[in-house]
Amino acid sequence: MTAYAGYRLLRIARDGAIVTATVDNPPINLITLELFGEMARLSEELASDDDALVFILKSANPDFFLAHFDVAAILSFPTDRPAMRDGADGNAYHKMCERFRTMNKATIAQIEGRVGGGGSELAMSFDMRFGVVDKTIINQMEVPLGILPGGSGTQRMPRLIGRHRALEVILGGIDLDAVTAAQWGYLNRAMAADEIGPYVEMLARRIASFPPEAVRLAKEAVDNASKPLDEGLADESYLFQQLIRTDAAKRNMARFLEIGGQTRDIELQIGDVNAKLDSTI
Repeated sequence: MTAYAGYRLLRIARDGAIVTATVDNPPINLITLELFGEMARLSEELASDDDALVFILKSANPDFFLAHFDVAAILSFPTDRPAMRDGADGNAYHKMCERFRTMNKATIAQIEGRVGGGGSELAMSFDMRFGVVDKTIINQMEVPLGILPGGSGTQRMPRLIGRHRALEVILGGIDLDAVTAAQWGYLNRAMAADEIGPYVEMLARRIASFPPEAVRLAKEAVDNASKPLDEGLADESYLFQQLIRTDAAKRNMARFLEIGGQTRDIELQIGDVNAKLDSTI
């Protein structure tokens, strides 16, 4: 089992199949080169951790989730040669974000304060994002600085909220509040401050309780929605066929019928019933 040792700016905790990282880089959780290095390392360790099924990223700072990438560090980037294109998988920051997006775990960003620039780009690579009403603020502050979001923001944001809204946020450098961000699709939900922690914990525990094969392959199937529909449907059918052959699926489907599945009373409370179909039955 992965130990997750040697981190200075990230506090890593493990509870069974759930891994939680709390960012603690005062005063504003600036993404310094050191923090970037730790996040990149964490993404590699998580991706290879076969025992982890859910990952939560949150902050020790009540006002900042992740501020943005260190501007002083950007000013030190070499510029004495002409700009060159990166490889097909992008730059080092792109690669880190993609590892979080594509790893076979559910990734959740618990955004309770401000998130900007590279922090927003990282959050957008997660599977789910939750924020706090009147507290969570999203900002892409690059264009006012004379640059652009270079850590995947110009590609992720239009896919989440649409081109027109992404241009409002990116070109305008505006603050996007939590309620609007949820309405536009950046956040899954905008919640009260005292609700977000318990909800994310409940959701993480719920996902982690289900058969791991189903969680992993369901995420893979959803990600295949970026393909042409016929290819995505073919992949979905193949993954479905794989799962119905597993012992966990046979066990849980039988359990579903045993506790009254497909009867009117049980079907009216299917969400609660699902919680009883965990991987330990």
